[in-house]
Amino acid sequence: KLDGKANLHGWAWIFLIEGLITVVVAAFAFWYMYDYPSTATFLTPDEREFVIERLKHDSTDLATHYDRKFVFQALKDWKCWMMVFVYMGILIPVYAFSLFIPTIINELGYKASTAQLLSTPPYIAGCFFTVLVGIYSDKLKLRGPFVLGCATVAIAGYSVLYATPQGHPGVSYAGTVIAACGTFPSIAVVLAWAGGNAGGDVKRGVALAMTIGIANLGGVCSSFIYRTKDAPRFHIGHGTVIGCLLLAVVLTCAAMVTYSRLNKQKEEQCRREGIDHSQAPKFREMADASPLFRYTI
Repeated sequence: KLDGKANLHGWAWIFLIEGLITVVVAAFAFWYMYDYPSTATFLTPDEREFVIERLKHDSTDLATHYDRKFVFQALKDWKCWMMVFVYMGILIPVYAFSLFIPTIINELGYKASTAQLLSTPPYIAGCFFTVLVGIYSDKLKLRGPFVLGCATVAIAGYSVLYATPQGHPGVSYAGTVIAACGTFPSIAVVLAWAGGNAGGDVKRGVALAMTIGIANLGGVCSSFIYRTKDAPRFHIGHGTVIGCLLLAVVLTCAAMVTYSRLNKQKEEQCRREGIDHSQAPKFREMADASPLFRYTI
């Protein structure tokens, strides 16, 4: 209905309205979001003390103040870069979704509002499994196995898309749902993994910024591998996406082995040198290199 108003197309109005809402919310968030539990006025003094102590326990009392060296700890840590490429391997398939779903729905013979509605089930399925996987990942305190499982499901979905011959849009549509159930849950788990295994507030912040900022360049890749001339099968696009997911699988396996090995080394060091949590302040600025820090597998 807004198409043509103020000489703007309907799609432009969508971006304008959504953008304005984001700007307004961000303005309020600047004043109403708190930096740390110690400054949260909505908590009682006892609640603040409890949360602060809980965070200290979770982070083995690592540094929370800013120092430039913590930034370089993240930039020089190859494990942080490994998480960047794990996340990129997941994000490229995610960005690809919006590029080929319209083609599949058009093949089903639906147009306009019905076509829009049919684009939602894969996202709904992805949302459901994102919540489910997140809950169990936290309960079991595991990240890597869930990333592996989700990536495998996503590979299965994209393999269905790759192998389905033209003229079977229903099968392709089922493939998108399967792929969504694997790709979307992986996003939250990988981010939690990258942040949780970077010790100290500043290093964690930089590691997450690296992971999100650099890996999002995968969106550029998606736009080039799904070419109009390859429709409706998109073999090059689907094949590339499967390769990216396989990269994520290989790096996830490498990360799990690495974190497990480092944890064993730290446990041995603590036994050998008699290190316990009473000595935590001594290792406060070592980030996740602290012998008291344990990586999540």
